[in-house]
Formats: sequence, C-alpha cells, structure tokens
Amino acid sequence: MTTQASPADQPFTLAVCAEMVFSNLPVAERIKRIDALGFQVEIWDWTKHDLKMLASSGATFSSMTGYVTGTLSDDAGADELLRTAEQSIPVARDLGIPRLNLHGTGLDNRGLPVKPAHTMTGAMWIKAAQTLDRLAELGERHGVTFVLENLNTEVDHPGVPFARAQDVLELVAGVNRPGLRMMLDLYHAQIGEGNLIELIRRSAPYIGEIQVADVPGRCEPGTGEINYPAIAKALYDVGYRGNIGLEGWASSDDELALERFRKAFTYPFSANA
Repeated sequence: MTTQASPADQPFTLAVCAEMVFSNLPVAERIKRIDALGFQVEIWDWTKHDLKMLASSGATFSSMTGYVTGTLSDDAGADELLRTAEQSIPVARDLGIPRLNLHGTGLDNRGLPVKPAHTMTGAMWIKAAQTLDRLAELGERHGVTFVLENLNTEVDHPGVPFARAQDVLELVAGVNRPGLRMMLDLYHAQIGEGNLIELIRRSAPYIGEIQVADVPGRCEPGTGEINYPAIAKALYDVGYRGNIGLEGWASSDDELALERFRKAFTYPFSANA
C-alpha cells in the first residue's frame, strides 16, 4: 500500500516523469495516477502532448523541456535554441511549470544528439556561455528558470556536447544568473563521473532541481549501486529543499517503484525495504 509522508518527514518536493512510468496507460491516465499518489509531474517535449489535456489535468508540473530545436555552441543553433525557448515559455506559463530543461544540443527520439560534438573547443565554450546568458535573461524576464542538465555519453547520450556534470557546473557558475541553474541528474553523473556526494557539495549553490534513477538499469532507487538514502542526507545537509524528480523506469511494479523513490527521500533517510 502506498503511503504519503507528512510534511515534517518530507523535506523535498518529489516529482515523477510521466514519460517513463505507467507506460501501458495513455499519458492522461499516467498523469492522473502520479498526481493521485502525491507527486508532481515531469514531462519532456511539450510539442508531443495535448496541451489542453495537460492544463485540465489538475496536476502540478515540475519541469519540461524548454526548447524544441537548437544547440548551445554555434551561431545558427543558438539563435534557434533561443527562438524555440521563447516559444516554450507561454506553454510553461499556462501549465504553471517553473523550470525549463536544456541540453547541449537537441536530442532525437533515441536520446542521441541531433548535432554531435565529441570535442569542445574554446570557441564553443565561449559561445555556449553567451547563449546561456541570453537564456538566463529570457527566463528572468518571464519568471521561469532554465536548467541545464548533465547527461552521460557512455550509455545513453553519446556525442552530446557539454554533457558532464562538471561541464554543466562550470557553465552555470560562469554565467551566475538566477535565470539559469543546474538540473543535476545523479543517474547520469554516476555513470559519467561518480563521486556523487562531493559533486552535490560543489554544485549546491547552483542546483535548480535534482533528477534520480539507479545504476545500472535506470530504475528506481534501491535497485542498483547508488546509496540514495546517503544522497538524500547529503542534499539535506547542504541545505537543498527543492524538487527531486524520478526520471527512471519501474523495475517491476510502477506503484512500488514510486513508493521506493518516496522512501529513499523521506526523513529519517534509510535503506529501502
């Protein structure tokens, strides 16, 4: 039986990606189930959803992809990224979504980069920082926060530029504006870099949201090698009290997966049953 923690026991706001759980149900039913279980809802590409259905669902949405096409680090791609980011803002406003997710380049339906780049030049770094500064200004003007997500290139997203958490941290810290934060994905960081608790401590001033799944398999906490109760304590200890999103598959039963996710981030933090 799924139980919801009291506010005193739950220092974080928990969200679940509707693209990855209850996959046998239509999206509207997935959102309804996630909301009924007491979680906020994450979506990806807003152009692939029925926006009227989303708006009438009654759910609280945590984040969505904040662009449609474009890249960070070349002139034409940056202009396209800004153009489609600006298109995304009215959708976010209508749905009450505060955070708009970004990547180094657009991803196709397999998660592969539309414009791969395995080496980042100095010119690419400078252009990416300039693009992110423009996005931060856009977000500040419209009351939303753009969040740049780290990805792994070893398993899921080969060829994505600026994918490492360290790259994302350096870019976000360099821009250093409230309209731009990190979407720190700990699943991707574990595959690509590890040392997660130290990464949390270094990234703490710049985190806009946390995403989680276990390694290997990208399923719920408690199914792999990451000690998520220790991660929860580290986040708590650095003063983080924001959103944590499960962006992973259910290892078996979807409701059990969500309950395991909730338990890992419920105080006192302890191993899953």
